[in-house]
Amino acid sequence: MSVPNDPIILLSYINTQLRDNYPSLSELCKSLNISEETITQKLQSVNYEYDKQKNQFI
Repeated sequence: MSVPNDPIILLSYINTQLRDNYPSLSELCKSLNISEETITQKLQSVNYEYDKQKNQFI
């Protein structure tokens, strides 16, 4: 499965997946076979950072 390329749509997709299906970003990335660094960098480009305690990008 591919993830959305647009950073804002990606943000919504990733946060929904984290909320509904995964206990951490690393688990989500392993499951989807995508790089955690790639996701993090793309979302940092629109000023979002991963918060481990909340398990979401804020």
